[in-house]
Amino acid sequence: MTDYLSAPPTDWEGLERFSFGDSPALADELLDLVLRGIKTGTCWAASDGQQTVIGKLSVVCDGRNRPRAITRTRSLVKKRCSDVDEDFAAKEGEGDRSLAHWRREHERYFRRLNQFSETMELWCEEFVVVFVFP
Repeated sequence: MTDYLSAPPTDWEGLERFSFGDSPALADELLDLVLRGIKTGTCWAASDGQQTVIGKLSVVCDGRNRPRAITRTRSLVKKRCSDVDEDFAAKEGEGDRSLAHWRREHERYFRRLNQFSETMELWCEEFVVVFVFP
């Protein structure tokens, strides 16, 4: 069974919208990885709250806040930043997909947001693209 939809749900405009990253350029870069099937995971500081549940549909927007895809949450786990493993780092799809790259770039990202600590907890989500807007 495939998750892919041939058309967006009729209520798609009421779905929660978000963009990856903290800038329009990063949103576009990460969205490109999603659309190419490379990025199938993401994370955020647990202090920002649980932003999804398994099965939830969300609209991913580009750096100009235009809807580009709909994703469905496949899994959601809370873990310490230090407990992220190679498998999840690869699912994030960034750089060379290594854990070393993931740690370096995510520390930089969370420091920009004034959230980083060695013991911080993250929500780690795996998702699947179910629709791409033309």
